[in-house]
Amino acid sequence: MTTVSDGSGLGAIDSGADRVSVDDKSMINARADVNQLLPLKYHWAWDKYLAGCANHWMPTEVAMQADVALWHSADGLTDDERLMIRRNLGFFATAESLVANNLVLAVYRQITNPECRQYLLRQAFEEAVHTHTFQYICESLGLVEGELFNMYREVPSITEKDAWALRYTRNLENPDFATGTTETDQDFLRDLVAFYVIFEGMWFYTGFAQILSLGRRNKMVGIAEQFQYILRDESIHLNFGIDCINQIKIENPHLWTPGFQAEVATMLTEACALEVAYAHDTMPRGMLGLSAALCEQYLRFITDRRAQQIGLDPIFGEDENPFPWLSEAVDLRKEKNFFETRVTEYQSGGSLAWD
Repeated sequence: MTTVSDGSGLGAIDSGADRVSVDDKSMINARADVNQLLPLKYHWAWDKYLAGCANHWMPTEVAMQADVALWHSADGLTDDERLMIRRNLGFFATAESLVANNLVLAVYRQITNPECRQYLLRQAFEEAVHTHTFQYICESLGLVEGELFNMYREVPSITEKDAWALRYTRNLENPDFATGTTETDQDFLRDLVAFYVIFEGMWFYTGFAQILSLGRRNKMVGIAEQFQYILRDESIHLNFGIDCINQIKIENPHLWTPGFQAEVATMLTEACALEVAYAHDTMPRGMLGLSAALCEQYLRFITDRRAQQIGLDPIFGEDENPFPWLSEAVDLRKEKNFFETRVTEYQSGGSLAWD
């Protein structure tokens, strides 16, 4: 006999059940025991778990002395640079917690594949490391904690992004929510698009471009180094989420209707507009070789890239990436990194693909 898993892995043990085979496994609504990792079905999920482990880092390993000296110097940074840093830190400080809460309270419950869950556990830890990073930066620079961690309530462009994302977890936060129907399966797929493709795959990248541009000019090198490592983590998060979405589509083609595809394209378009507003809010004037207009071009490029990765047509037709140097932050192997702050080795660095 084959039993239907409730997804929790905490149900009664059926001593008469057949052994789990690869064919019993699926991304959602699996007819298999979610506690049984082997035999593996999705090797891409296990490979990402291993890559995440090899990519391990902690923020407290990064020296902050140069950043502290520059932050407290009278003329070390311009007012525009300080505004950009504060707004970026303010968004990221709570954004990582929003992602983690969605991951633990919604995504993990509905994914019924154990190798994918193994990666989700690793990702959840990495989200905690990222939140730790912003606590460490806040403490090191002596920033006002209330200002930094309340920007998602007080800065409209940040509030609007977070509120938009939370709309897509309303149903999933219901403890009685469960996949298993076309409607609820699409609700879950919509959540994956909102948090993996948009939140982590689009909305973090303006901040990466801005902060890494500071590092390239030997400013706030400690923060820039930590953003570099976060970018490397997010590259794996993003690609895992895209693989999940595409695998669910393969196994459940009835979910990917023309109407649902149009809805997802609208989500991407709305998200791009919200991020463009955030780019203008964090950088009202050009600096560091950047401008809000270049960020807007970059966001159109990223939006088209994300659309294509999940099987949609490009939305804007933007073919030129104005920030190709961002790929350098993912491609480093073992060497003194380009911020010249410490020697770092990532075993999987050469295998991580920037998207």
